[in-house]
Amino acid sequence: MKNVGIIGAGTMGIGIAQVAATNNCKVLVYDANADQAEKSVQGLEKTLNKLVEKNKISSDRKDEIFNNISIAKELKDFADCNLIIEAIIENKEIKTKVFTELESYISDDCVLGSNTSSISITSLSSELKNPKRFIGIHFFNPAPLMPLVEVIPGLLTEEKLPEQIYNLMKDWGKTPVIAKDIPGFIVNRIARPYYGEGLRIVEENIATPEQVDEAMKTLGNFKMGPFELMDLIGVDVNFSVTTTVYKDYFYDPKYKPSLLQQRMSEAKLHGRKTGKGFYDYSEGAEKPVAERNEALYQQIFMRIISMLINEAVEAKRLGVANDEDIELAMQKGVNYPKGLLSWGKEIGYDKISDTLQNLYEEYQEERYRQSPLLRKL
Repeated sequence: MKNVGIIGAGTMGIGIAQVAATNNCKVLVYDANADQAEKSVQGLEKTLNKLVEKNKISSDRKDEIFNNISIAKELKDFADCNLIIEAIIENKEIKTKVFTELESYISDDCVLGSNTSSISITSLSSELKNPKRFIGIHFFNPAPLMPLVEVIPGLLTEEKLPEQIYNLMKDWGKTPVIAKDIPGFIVNRIARPYYGEGLRIVEENIATPEQVDEAMKTLGNFKMGPFELMDLIGVDVNFSVTTTVYKDYFYDPKYKPSLLQQRMSEAKLHGRKTGKGFYDYSEGAEKPVAERNEALYQQIFMRIISMLINEAVEAKRLGVANDEDIELAMQKGVNYPKGLLSWGKEIGYDKISDTLQNLYEEYQEERYRQSPLLRKL
């Protein structure tokens, strides 16, 4: 798969293009907005120049990588590609329209991949004439730096294709994992409580965003707390993924979105990209200092980590991925300091179970129900 097409020239699309071009693929980049494609490719040249300045790559190597990338004017230009990865807006109808048009131009053996983070792969492939060639190839942002790639076969995907893409991603220097086609796949399913429970704690006036962040960083050694991370991802983007997962799980209370996050999204307080989210990023703004409270920090940490571990255990029970891939996905995809299954063993699954039982008794909500496997581990 040396002729690669990328549809969508946003941050993710151009990042995937960089990865493919660095691995000596000829890459065609297309965006419905031609100016965006030009702008992104120019931005990539600047990125590569910085790598030269830092002695990460030679000037000749930079030229090789950059010359591997061309801009496609229309979808017809993808006729000679043997792998096309879509990285456009998270909208099923728009994605499906692009893929169905592509099928009229490409060869029968060209593989179609989607970088979707939350839309069903089976659902996206169901409108295609040849759904066997379709698979999820989910990179994490920024694609050149984040090692994880979730490889997601749909129900209609050809049996040998996941292994082919898995091996290709390894060749590209990535850490691939194979996931079932379930809402959120591995990472976006298991990680939901990191944000959701943090938001719940703040909504109930138990703690401030900075206290929740400090608790998770000091007691859990997470690189970023949930509120810092939501600001980095985009409060609106995080809310959209949560809403999709909630809807796709038929409104399971475990994945219920936060009203606070909805209000933040409506107010366009999206985080770093808008200059203000849960924290203020405007010039000269000082980050609030968390009022330290060890007992409160322990309560916050145990509540969030118990929800995360429970979700990982349930993913294991349902065969969403094997144990190794569940552990790898959370460490390589969202930089968790430890795999959640081993973390549960370290803390004690009984202790996790007791924490969830106490929460269930306090709130009387299905949100805190335990995986049937938790007590058996």
